[in-house]
Amino acid sequence: MTLTSTPPAPAVSPPAPGGTGAARRAARRRAALEWVAVHSLAVAAALFFLLPFVFVLLTAVMSDDQALTRDLWPHTWEWGNFATVWNTPGFLTWWRNTLLYAGLGTVLAVGSSIPVAYALAVFRFRGRNLAMMLVIAMMMLPPQVVVVPMYLFWAKQLDLAGTLWPLIIPFGFGNAFTIFLLRQFLLTIPREYTEAARIDGCGELRTMLRIVLPMAKPAIAAVALFHFFYCWNDYFGPQIYASENPAAWTLSYGLESFKGAHQTDWNLTMAATVLIMAPVIVVFFFAQKAFIEGVTLTGVKG
Repeated sequence: MTLTSTPPAPAVSPPAPGGTGAARRAARRRAALEWVAVHSLAVAAALFFLLPFVFVLLTAVMSDDQALTRDLWPHTWEWGNFATVWNTPGFLTWWRNTLLYAGLGTVLAVGSSIPVAYALAVFRFRGRNLAMMLVIAMMMLPPQVVVVPMYLFWAKQLDLAGTLWPLIIPFGFGNAFTIFLLRQFLLTIPREYTEAARIDGCGELRTMLRIVLPMAKPAIAAVALFHFFYCWNDYFGPQIYASENPAAWTLSYGLESFKGAHQTDWNLTMAATVLIMAPVIVVFFFAQKAFIEGVTLTGVKG
């Protein structure tokens, strides 16, 4: 009988000390590099939009001698520039006029557009598609095309030149962009809700107010913000109708006059710009959730 010897098993070397920690550090480093690679474009875009605001804010708190020089960081923080701008004659009047124009215009535009959008989305009637085509055509019509006949009507026939009423009153008859967006959102609401309300005895007005509008809050918030921002930043309209009356100027048009009067004081011009932008930024951040939700849900549906 032949005896065979089994070769000894190779010895297993113990793991190198610190190997697990090195692997974890390498994994974390790899994850960080992947995050930078994925988000680099977003970070670059964020910096692209953020840096102009930082430049405006830093210039606004600089002294007269330092503004628009190579020194980008203020030597002394001149917070009094904002008080100087705020106390400028006419600035508070521009604020009141802008709040009137943006606030009342938004309320009128949204309030008058909701019934039209509801009718175009819920009712089935002859000429419904034609009416929607006319709304879209109004969206495509540049305001410069009708500015001359509209000015002659408001200024010569109604004698409202030098006021903001020619800009505010038309919003009470609906806004094409607001009607379109609201109608697109209302189309996404199932018809079973309105049909159940009619079966329960609700009229169309009560159905719209009690059933449809509570579900359309995101879309209403979105179009209200769109319209508020448009009125707040509008320069063309006040220039046409209110330029001859300084008591009716808005912030957008008054800023041009302010810049002309302080063309060498860039710190004051930037401070005025910050005061004009601040309310819009604050409103957007507080209503950001409703705004994004409304824009997301307002899809295109035929």
